[in-house]
Amino acid sequence: MLKILDRYILKQYLGAFLLLLCLFIPIMITVHIAEKIGKILSKDIPFAEVMMYLLDFTIYFSNFLFPIFLFISTMFFTSKLANNTEIVAFLSSGVSYNRFLRPYIIGAVLVCVTALVFSTVFVPDAAAGFNEFQFKYFKSEKERQTNNVFRRISDDDYVYVSNYNSGRKTGYDFTLEHFNGNELEYKIYAERIAFKDSIYTLSRYKKRVLQENGEILTTKAKLDTILNFDIDELTPSSYVAETLSYQKLLDFIETEESRGNGNMNVYYVEKHKRTSIPVSALIFTIIAVAVSSVKKRGGMGVNLAIGLGIAMSYMFLDKVFGTIAEKSTSFEPWIAVWAPKKQILWYSSFITDKKCATIDY
Repeated sequence: MLKILDRYILKQYLGAFLLLLCLFIPIMITVHIAEKIGKILSKDIPFAEVMMYLLDFTIYFSNFLFPIFLFISTMFFTSKLANNTEIVAFLSSGVSYNRFLRPYIIGAVLVCVTALVFSTVFVPDAAAGFNEFQFKYFKSEKERQTNNVFRRISDDDYVYVSNYNSGRKTGYDFTLEHFNGNELEYKIYAERIAFKDSIYTLSRYKKRVLQENGEILTTKAKLDTILNFDIDELTPSSYVAETLSYQKLLDFIETEESRGNGNMNVYYVEKHKRTSIPVSALIFTIIAVAVSSVKKRGGMGVNLAIGLGIAMSYMFLDKVFGTIAEKSTSFEPWIAVWAPKKQILWYSSFITDKKCATIDY
């Protein structure tokens, strides 16, 4: 059962977090509109589409930034408690520091569970709407893997193109290899492959069929045919993982692995972020309390300055590690996602261990 202390701190914890969200979200929307207003007006985008886009934008970015919001709000009200010597009163009354932390942990678990449900139910649809609007009005189709694309399209068939233009649905140096077990049965090559109206057009077509007593080579200047794959499956957009529920994301990753996708780290990073971002609520709560529960001569400003420095360090490390993992095949994605949080948590533990030596009441 929650005691008076628990209810008091929990109310402050959740209230400060919701207040900061209500204050920051309008600022975030205003800044984004100011940045995009020229393109919105020049393209004469319907008002309803813009409103839906802003809703998707708010949900999409709030999911990534809510740990920082939670961190700053927790630091603010905890520093206020420390500055008013309320924490001294709590501890002097016989309440242990671990007992003092209990309502923070309860609140962090509530936020963590809510964020997990939020990221599962609402964020994928918001990510789809946000990215589709961006590519429809603000960006070109450049976020696809277009060079040296290799896929496994079935248990026995593999395709390769050296370059793919998604807008024109055209690929170059196309190769299709069909295997029977470990043996290659035939190989199709074309300098150019184009897709239109469910028909594939192969230019400078060659088919080499391997037999025990030799091989059969067939060549044509042009061939219209039907192949058992969708050409868009060759290069899924890099943001497609963000638009899938967790189970669909796992199925998508399994499918892409079977196709030999060489850019899997983008999807692995997204998979680990689905759980790491909600867990950040707990980590950042511990950090905020460790830093701000100590009253300093500089007042709340010192605690907030330290907290902002930690938050910026986390965002920097998270962005750098994530980018390295997505671009590199030797850097484990789970390390890229969890390492920044572990480093920041270590720092908070260090501060907690030293807090008794640095209290300056």
